[in-house]
Amino acid sequence: MLRIALVGGFFFLSLPFMITVQWLLGALKSPLWGPASVAYYRLLRRILRINVEIRGQLVTGKPVLIAANHVSWVDIVVLASIAPMVFVAKREVATWPLIGWAAKVQKVVFVDRTRRQQTAATVSEIGLRLSENHPVVLFAEGTSSDGNRVLPFRSALIGAIESACLEAGLGEVLLQPMAMTYVGQNGLPMGRIRRPLVAWYGDLDFFPHMARFMRDGAVDAVVSFGAPAPATAEADRKEMARTLEKNVRTMMIAALRGQAA
Repeated sequence: MLRIALVGGFFFLSLPFMITVQWLLGALKSPLWGPASVAYYRLLRRILRINVEIRGQLVTGKPVLIAANHVSWVDIVVLASIAPMVFVAKREVATWPLIGWAAKVQKVVFVDRTRRQQTAATVSEIGLRLSENHPVVLFAEGTSSDGNRVLPFRSALIGAIESACLEAGLGEVLLQPMAMTYVGQNGLPMGRIRRPLVAWYGDLDFFPHMARFMRDGAVDAVVSFGAPAPATAEADRKEMARTLEKNVRTMMIAALRGQAA
């Protein structure tokens, strides 16, 4: 209980400060916006006792859309501690206390999945983020999983984003597969049974899950970046989604088995 109180206290006391700093840096269009974000999440990651191994290399300096699997809210902490990434999230996140404000200053793009007519506006906002050379992370399964498998990737948004970015004249837009895998706890293999310590999916309540993670944490995560490929208007979006899904699944299985990428 003491650890939950200490870590929870740090999180909920430091988050308003981070929100204020990020808002100011964003309003001033300061180049420190990215480094400040990464520094905060690296500190949070250490406090939560998350060790990260990075395989492959994130594309930098070019517009890149990252198609990834999604396991947990922990994914955001891990990825945001690596580079100043922008995430695509469901609209409901914007209404969460504190976390919604944090998402907004992190330039998260919110998607209302119940309103298809808003897809154009969403794609336009993603195109803006890409034009600023922020890697955009799309959790292509459309939901989170149990961490033991990769769910089918949804092709509609991938195809729409790819087409819109090309039409916007961004030049070459790259698609990069990325696998999030949680492989250990306290230095030991996590195994299928223990993985729900990290995995947040289905009807699991957020705050009880977060409290349990704060208490038991100390997990090992593997972030695997695959080879990027240029998006082309001629590509079949369903085939593109299947290829990205296959690559992510291959990298995740290799990490779960302790194999090289």
